[in-house]
Amino acid sequence: MEDIQKNWPGFVAAVKVADAGSFSEAARQLGITPAAVGKSIGLLEARLGVRLFNRTTRQLALTPEGERVVERARAAMQALEEAGAVSKPDADLSGLVRISCGAGYGRNFVLPVVARILDRYPQLRIELNLSDQIVDLVKEGFDIGIRGGKEPPKGMVARRVSKVSTVLVASPAYLKANGIPKDWTELAHHRRIGLRFASGSMSEWNFKVGNKVHRMDEKPSLLLTAPEVVADAASLHQGIAQLAQHHAIEALRTGALVRLLQHQHVSRPFDISIFYPHRSGLAPRVRVVVDLLVQALQASKTNNKS
Repeated sequence: MEDIQKNWPGFVAAVKVADAGSFSEAARQLGITPAAVGKSIGLLEARLGVRLFNRTTRQLALTPEGERVVERARAAMQALEEAGAVSKPDADLSGLVRISCGAGYGRNFVLPVVARILDRYPQLRIELNLSDQIVDLVKEGFDIGIRGGKEPPKGMVARRVSKVSTVLVASPAYLKANGIPKDWTELAHHRRIGLRFASGSMSEWNFKVGNKVHRMDEKPSLLLTAPEVVADAASLHQGIAQLAQHHAIEALRTGALVRLLQHQHVSRPFDISIFYPHRSGLAPRVRVVVDLLVQALQASKTNNKS
């Protein structure tokens, strides 16, 4: 027990550094100096007789021994956190839960659920980070990620909550002035609004006629890098756009946008999943948020419409 008490600050520091990817960020999260973090890890390395990190001026990486130590230390920390919460009723759940989510999906679907969670558990604090940029969930310290795709980051698991489709849209005013395309080939004579993803790739427009799929050459009149702005531009009568359904849903409801070429447009469905640490090591405050988000988002009929 005495050895555990002596080594505990080092274990905590090692886990934080491994998750944050730097001594300075780990120090910020722990509220201490980077020198104190380094000292704790140095003492732990000396007591264990192994090097936990390979450090250079540019890189920081766990050694194989460090990976094993950090994995077991993280499990111990999570077990202690869970043990400390066993006696607390649900109403006493407290602490910060950090969530990263795409902006459009987060605004339309996640924020309403978060509001209900906070009403139910007022002592919880939730940070909802809405961004369509690529985010390293583990390195940036998020408890939960809600993103497109099925493959979770290392150290996390995934649960699919919905399948989202894409739609081809334009404003009634644009169509009145420029005509309604009846066939995908007519799009060549229309202004088109393109989307460039954070990865650098551009959205593909595909159309199926008979058994053949045609890909539209991407030469947009207006190229944007945020899907919400693509929806705004379409609503401002700037042309025809392809949007994930959750970015277009409100405008479609109000009639600000209408769907086009539904008989030919290949709606490319993609999964929306919740990523989070393995349930065996999930803090109670995170577990309750994950469970309520999954329940609400899977039950949402609107976000599963095609």
